[in-house]
Amino acid sequence: MREGAHPGRIPAFPAEETSQEATQGLWQRFRDHPLRLGRKSTTREPIIQEPETYETGGPEDPDPEATRRDAGVAESARANRRWWDRNADEYQIDHGTFLGDDRFVWGPEGLDEVEAELLGPPEDLKGKDVLEIGAGAAQCSRWLAGQGARPVALDLSHRQLQHSLRIGGSFPLVCADAGALPFADASFDLACSAYGALPFVADPRLVLREVRRVLRPGRRFVFSVTHPIRWAFPDEPGPEGLSVSSSYFDRTPYVEQDEEGRAVYVEHHRTVGDRVRDVVASGFRLVDLVEPEWPSWNSSEWGGWSPLRGNLIPGTAIFVCERD
Repeated sequence: MREGAHPGRIPAFPAEETSQEATQGLWQRFRDHPLRLGRKSTTREPIIQEPETYETGGPEDPDPEATRRDAGVAESARANRRWWDRNADEYQIDHGTFLGDDRFVWGPEGLDEVEAELLGPPEDLKGKDVLEIGAGAAQCSRWLAGQGARPVALDLSHRQLQHSLRIGGSFPLVCADAGALPFADASFDLACSAYGALPFVADPRLVLREVRRVLRPGRRFVFSVTHPIRWAFPDEPGPEGLSVSSSYFDRTPYVEQDEEGRAVYVEHHRTVGDRVRDVVASGFRLVDLVEPEWPSWNSSEWGGWSPLRGNLIPGTAIFVCERD
């Protein structure tokens, strides 16, 4: 972000600043000229008040049609950027309390990086350059900064990043596509993504190869996605979500489209084997595959995630990878 940028405006990472030194220079600018981001707020307070400038529909729009059809890289990115811009406020109201302002939660089960240490012991994060992909309101980056790391929070949705400004914190925010990361080779010590980008992209290898490119040799990328087995079940938290309704092997994307057939939301399915092959083919070594169990303390429902289903079938898969 440029020095003196107006709060609420998150420009794309400037093309002339893609060197490794410039990536590190982002943090220097934030140290020298911290943005005034306002007081820390809770997600139950009024959401950002400035007028919208992006294209969205209104309350009068009919409900989109849910279907299964092909959706390519460009269509998926365009639809999901608009969907997250349009729904960021509601998402933060519904889930902001669970996510917290500065927690690192890997998924709806509530597995916290404090206990999981998938990025390594918290004390080892100090001074590390960390890229968070699909950061949303950058709760994970805020936790990383609290451990002394130097996070950069990247998201496709401008509106999601505005919520990071609302909450507060002094670290760089970058609005960009995960399939074309605007950073130099070997710029980061770690990369992470908690349900960000990978479930929504048509070609996950584009993202994985970009992440590998910007990581330093031997360094780690950890990402979480909906557990692939969930694709075979209805997305319902109750008993109706416990019966297989479609083929686990059907990779046809889930698409919500408007009356003219334009995609307004896209989600892509990969089997466990697909995910492993994607990781390996992109130049990573798979270190671990974590399937968090549903904890007894978590009584909340989040979409199709619930204690009922979570005690019977996995809901999240976390892939721990290292660059070769």
